[in-house]
Amino acid sequence: MIQSPLTREKEQSLPVLLEQEDEGEKLVLYNDDINTFDHVIRCLMRYCQHEAEQAEQCAWIVHLKGRCTVKQGTYAELLPVQTALCDQGLSAAIEG
Repeated sequence: MIQSPLTREKEQSLPVLLEQEDEGEKLVLYNDDINTFDHVIRCLMRYCQHEAEQAEQCAWIVHLKGRCTVKQGTYAELLPVQTALCDQGLSAAIEG
């Protein structure tokens, strides 16, 4: 279909609406007074597949802010990770 220059100009001036991606659920790790930084970092690396630097940054965020989103995905993807973290003595929850 051939468009007139006026039609093309109108289309180009319309705002572009970006689709907001559904990020799914979030796995949130909470601060506690029991676990060491090293333990938290090891768990994040093992169960969330974080690199060492990312795991350390998350551990600091949890320590300073009380919580940190450590992984995103579907509920089915996050449930085994949450279970593993909790089995290791960490406090984690899946939030929408």
